[in-house]
Amino acid sequence: MTAEVVNTNELHKIDPVFGQLSFDNHEQIVFCNDKDTGLKAIIGIHNTVLGPALGGTRMWNYANEWEALNDVLRLSRGMSFKSAITGLNLGGGKAVIIGDAKTQKTPELMRSFGAYVHSLSGKYITAEDVGMETADMDIVRDVTPYVTGISEERGGAGNPSPITAYGVFMGMKAAAKYKFGSDVLEDKKVLVQGIGHVGETLVEYLSNEGAKVIISDINEERLEAVSKKYGATIYRGSDLYSEDVDIYAPCALGATLNDDTVKKIRAKVIAGAANNQLANEVIHGQALKDRGIVYAPDFLINAGGIINVYAELENYGKAEIMRKTENIYNTTLEILSNAESHDITTYQAALNIAQGRIDARKKENMNK
Repeated sequence: MTAEVVNTNELHKIDPVFGQLSFDNHEQIVFCNDKDTGLKAIIGIHNTVLGPALGGTRMWNYANEWEALNDVLRLSRGMSFKSAITGLNLGGGKAVIIGDAKTQKTPELMRSFGAYVHSLSGKYITAEDVGMETADMDIVRDVTPYVTGISEERGGAGNPSPITAYGVFMGMKAAAKYKFGSDVLEDKKVLVQGIGHVGETLVEYLSNEGAKVIISDINEERLEAVSKKYGATIYRGSDLYSEDVDIYAPCALGATLNDDTVKKIRAKVIAGAANNQLANEVIHGQALKDRGIVYAPDFLINAGGIINVYAELENYGKAEIMRKTENIYNTTLEILSNAESHDITTYQAALNIAQGRIDARKKENMNK
């Protein structure tokens, strides 16, 4: 018998799935591989108590499989709470495809992915996320009915990004009302980090209201285009988290609120579209609370997209989509007030409501 010394940084890899720090009693994790198309994907189903697990598919060039697994676990968990707090009868799921969407995504790869989604018989319903377009969802629809966010021409609700942005805008206005006493964003300095489909539409809403918008993105070409289109200022500094702004809107990838950044942020309000903004929900949520920064929980205010695609399942129209998305304003105010009155973080206040709805439905189901 030989003893083996394991580096502490490698200990979690002894149990690479159930031992994952982001594993939260997920119901099912599906690893998908297709040699012919190059598909390497992971589908994470966190919880189906409220209904089938719905969540988008993200295509990203992850550094390794471990990073991809961590992402799909965190994202699918967030979808459970997003649907629950929004009052939708859906569970939480998510999928990630490992690869470069610009160079490796093909119709054949998307059809292969659709076949894996179909094999789950409706337990997971996919949709559009980072690296995906409405046209990709149309391809997936060719092989499975378990997809939302398809084009309006094919009977779908179309691109969910504008509705996601509108929900974030509503949540941001509510957080501003709570912090500043007014939800008018005119002349407020707002830093939008990430100007993809959702980020750009948020910039449009903010510009129309007269906010002083600063934009940041890794894509220089998009920065120039969005700046020219909406009159936004391009951030050229070296540390955007230390920028003196009123509102910080993270709209790129998650975990931008971490050990390093929460100490430096000068914004009074954080409200953005990115998922899993808090690297550690407990530690960094508390750090923001201690500093008096109002954090609008991401899984609440970015729920416009899932409201939009849920319309395809429930057959309601644009007017109802907008009504439900607009209500994010009221829910955000309620949660911010609840957090203050109970002396807890805004994230915990939102989580309590979402988890409470899941637990209540689970109890109902057990008593049937």
